[in-house]
Amino acid sequence: MFSPSQEEQCAPTKDPIKYGELVVLGYNGSLPNGDRGRRKSRFALYKRSKANGVKPSTVHILNTPQASKAVTCKGQHSISYTLSRNQTVVVEYCHDKDTDMFQIGRSTESPIDFVVTDTVSGGQEGDETPITQSTISRFACRVVCERVLPYTARIYAAGFDSSKNIFLGEKAAKWKNPDGHMDGLTTNGVLVMHPRGGFTEESKPGVWREISVCGDVYTLRETRSAQTRGKLVECESNVLQDGSLVDLCGATLLWRTADGLFHTPTQKHLEALRQEINAARPQCPVGLNTLAFPSMQRSRALSSLEDKQPWVYLACGHVHGYHNWGHRSEQEPSAQRECPMCRTVGPYVPLWLGCEPAFYVDVGAPTHAFVPCGHVCSEKSAKYWAEIPLPHGTHAFHAACPFCATQLSLTQGCAKLIFQGPID
Repeated sequence: MFSPSQEEQCAPTKDPIKYGELVVLGYNGSLPNGDRGRRKSRFALYKRSKANGVKPSTVHILNTPQASKAVTCKGQHSISYTLSRNQTVVVEYCHDKDTDMFQIGRSTESPIDFVVTDTVSGGQEGDETPITQSTISRFACRVVCERVLPYTARIYAAGFDSSKNIFLGEKAAKWKNPDGHMDGLTTNGVLVMHPRGGFTEESKPGVWREISVCGDVYTLRETRSAQTRGKLVECESNVLQDGSLVDLCGATLLWRTADGLFHTPTQKHLEALRQEINAARPQCPVGLNTLAFPSMQRSRALSSLEDKQPWVYLACGHVHGYHNWGHRSEQEPSAQRECPMCRTVGPYVPLWLGCEPAFYVDVGAPTHAFVPCGHVCSEKSAKYWAEIPLPHGTHAFHAACPFCATQLSLTQGCAKLIFQGPID
């Protein structure tokens, strides 16, 4: 899917072992302006040629800022917990030959393997129009993968900066656990949801939790940046499962394991389904002209509409070609339309195929469209995403289309499409 040069940092060998992939929700297969270097819509994690993982080692309790600087300038990974102006706890980390570490965040500095920017509803945000007030941390989180089977992947809040340090200031939520080790939370937090039943046709949404800097699991804080942590959830872990969602407060990532990706539809499969629909020659029931879904490339780009583009009345699901009548209001031509087939009133939008295979929970035919954006995928995939409350901003949750991040209708998350076949 990517050229070797794009993944060379993580795929240094000819036949690398793949741990899995992180895919950003809201992009239909690629960023609007194209994937560039470490900034892209998906990131594959491969076993590195040499382990770069770290693990806790020495703990220092320091009483002056100068002493803290002396400890953290050795070129060694460390996490600094500032308890007061006069006391800082510094936990040094040593090399771990058994793990590979991958860092995710908004920063473009070299320690970040996967550069993530805020996802804008509709998937139209590009690199040239950055959001000035991003809520994504520059060094948001890190994923640590074991280098031996079963290649377990764990997620931790915060990433090490260019000085190999994670710094939790006085105002950050932090504490000492009963066993004596320090832990804390980042400003806006790293939230994780593990689906119940894996990422399959039978999957159900799980419960959103917050992950600490040391990888413990907590219930959500009262507000995203509250200084008081939630309750420790001892029966759950920070191990990523196929289909786990990771929210960075501005972007949500989907984790797919290598085995999970093996069972998802491929680009070729989705293209075959597109051609199968078009081969059936669906027709506009009014204009009687043949409809056809545009190519996957055009669907990804949401480029200019084609003459044969299918449109749908989302309230009833009847698929038509485009026509410029049926408006309920002369003053609001883009508002509600009346379906000429059944007189149902509702949004009238073009249909676009969902091109990102990682978002599909099965390999079913594209029969359902998300409301109100019109992205099309399989029935079970549409119903799965319509049930998931995704974090939005710093306090809200709502279901959204995984292909464009548009908030779904509260009353109707998806609609079954009704095609009319050729009359001849």
